[in-house]
Amino acid sequence: MRFDPQTLCYDENGLIPAIAQDHGSGQVLMMAWMNAESVLRTLATGRVTYWSRSRQVFWVKGESSGHEQRLVDFRFDCDRDCLLVLVEQTGPACHTLRQSCFYTAVREGIEVELMAPVTDRP
Repeated sequence: MRFDPQTLCYDENGLIPAIAQDHGSGQVLMMAWMNAESVLRTLATGRVTYWSRSRQVFWVKGESSGHEQRLVDFRFDCDRDCLLVLVEQTGPACHTLRQSCFYTAVREGIEVELMAPVTDRP
């Protein structure tokens, strides 16, 4: 069966959450939003493309930073309302220069920073 992005369940703004996961390590890198067009662009180019809610524009991950996400596998959940993009990540995924946006945990009621920013930028 041919995939049609219109069969995904988008919210009232035409968006669907997309979780990026490193295909090699399994580490969850980030969460961002896609719309039907960014899904199509991602699948057509192999470069993960998101929709910026604040700027109202498409953004290709790594376009300005060089920290690209190359698509390895594109999945959706059983309800078709959440995406999982397995990627090959170049450099840190987070805009804070951490490998993952999920760098803070709560342990025994205390916030704990799990990773520091990468300091040696190319």
